[in-house]
Amino acid sequence: MHSEPKQSNAPGTPTRYRATAIGTSSVHAQRRGDTWYLRAAEPPGEHPRRMTDRLASGAQAHPERWLAARRGIDGEWIGVSYAKALQSARAIGQALLARNLSVERPVAILSGNDLEHLQLALGAMWAGIPYAAISPAYALASGDFGKLRHTIDLLTPGLVLVSDYDVFARAIAAVVPADVEVVSVNGPREVRAAHSVTSFDDLLNTTPTTVDSVHATVSPDTIAKFLFTSGSTKLPKAVPTTHRMLCSNQQMLLETFPEFAREAPVLVDWLPWNHTFGGSHNAGIALYNGGTIYIDDGKPVNGKFEETLRNLREIAPTIYFNVPKGWEELAIALEHDAQLRETFFSRVKVYFFAGAGLSQAAWDRLERVTEKYCGERIRIMAGLGMTETSPSCLFTTGPIMRAGYVGLPAPGCEVKLAPVGDKLEARYRGPHVMAGYWRSNAGESDNAFDEEGYFCSGDALRFVDVERPELGLLFDGRIAEDFKLSSGTFVSVGPMRARVISEGAPYVQDVVVAGMNRDDVGLLVFPRLADCRRLAGLPESASAREVVEAPAVRAHFAALLATLNRGATGGATTIARLRLMDIAPSLDLGEITDKGSINQRAVLTHRAALVEAMYDAARRDSAVIYAVAGGAA
Repeated sequence: MHSEPKQSNAPGTPTRYRATAIGTSSVHAQRRGDTWYLRAAEPPGEHPRRMTDRLASGAQAHPERWLAARRGIDGEWIGVSYAKALQSARAIGQALLARNLSVERPVAILSGNDLEHLQLALGAMWAGIPYAAISPAYALASGDFGKLRHTIDLLTPGLVLVSDYDVFARAIAAVVPADVEVVSVNGPREVRAAHSVTSFDDLLNTTPTTVDSVHATVSPDTIAKFLFTSGSTKLPKAVPTTHRMLCSNQQMLLETFPEFAREAPVLVDWLPWNHTFGGSHNAGIALYNGGTIYIDDGKPVNGKFEETLRNLREIAPTIYFNVPKGWEELAIALEHDAQLRETFFSRVKVYFFAGAGLSQAAWDRLERVTEKYCGERIRIMAGLGMTETSPSCLFTTGPIMRAGYVGLPAPGCEVKLAPVGDKLEARYRGPHVMAGYWRSNAGESDNAFDEEGYFCSGDALRFVDVERPELGLLFDGRIAEDFKLSSGTFVSVGPMRARVISEGAPYVQDVVVAGMNRDDVGLLVFPRLADCRRLAGLPESASAREVVEAPAVRAHFAALLATLNRGATGGATTIARLRLMDIAPSLDLGEITDKGSINQRAVLTHRAALVEAMYDAARRDSAVIYAVAGGAA
């Protein structure tokens, strides 16, 4: 079933939403003791055996349509059609078979999103050989290559792809074994290669002979790719992702967004393919539904977002995905850029965010600018999932539209809400859920599942209304992040972090909550330095330390602290102190992922001295802003 978005607003002022087909499903909810079991009442639809079946059918139905495109060095878009993608997959697949690659010797891709990456991935899948997209940051932004070495040692690849040998030469020399073949799109030019380097064109020029018969033997349970978890608490784990997992999850997406069957989706997307949201969810939507993905070389960080805006001025997406920071930046740009508005609003029908929660302030701003210039709103949707579930489990197809809502189970996904302390942990079962981690330590996979075979996510959820489970679920933080004060009172980190970011907009980038076994709660606040510089009237050359010490900035955060505490109901919701951080989270130390997600535990571990100073009763740290009765100081 599907429906158009409901019209809802304050009485007397109905809100009009742009017409689009959104799936609807009734939820079957059952309570057994303190545990809840939820699933969509409607069963999932049929799906193909392999993701590459969609490549073959697309090449037959619309051979000249672009599957993917990216700007060339001249700034013009270069596209790979469905027919060309199939031709390349067959040639590359044959070349990989000739190298005797296998699940024990898969393909590793070190470079980011590009057309060669996509073609090699499709070629590997056509030949039944798994591939793994590894975060480029592990090779380019790391000092010791620790995570890269871990992933290569775990995979034992037989072939490694890079976009430019010279750029990756240092990482290759440090980590990739000498007997592993390196394929490069460009180079080597100036760097002397430590490995035998094959040109990517050599793979493309291979004549297919036996690969099609091999493809016919690829089963739904063949591993299509390995995806690595972000490694938020430990080293990244490898998730074997099968064709069945990918296809079933894409079918869940199609039933959630029947609009994809009405109009082939067009995406303009930067999200990295080494992450499940970018590589399985978004790129998969294009392939599964005969759509096109325009690779965006921008990113919602300083100096790169203008490229995203340039692309969105030219290419009109039908559905647009981004992380909350990207939506915040886009809403600001839409308010001031008429050309951007004209293109972007021309045919977009759904906004979708993931990776973190969109603050209510950012949500409201996005709706205001959309309604002002469109005369109607665009449905803002989200979901909840993870690498181990390929990725989607819940979608906001229910009747609630606001920040924090994660919705209802997708068709085919079974959700179990099990009590852990005073929260309910989300656990998942279904064809889209992995069977276990690849080459994991003893017990690591077993411990990831409960006695009924549900994958334990570590995410806490709660009902919008426990008496009306059909309304859906709200995100309630990460269970592992919560802690107790010395009084024994639990502090719920996720909701507190979300509130600080929302109330502190636009001056708060992220927040880490401290206070385990202490008398009160404290915050380590990572500010948005550019916004704080403007607040303080400082030049762009001003250092981070000068920004956080500026009187206007400290006064603003003192006022924020007072505002946050105004509705506090006890020690677990009262924030006693905060420290403005002048050093950004570190990728090498695992404090942040290359997608931008903060790792609370790693920050608290690596900045323990700052936390101790913040709580030192013997001296009043001048870098800390303290709450006082009736305000802050």
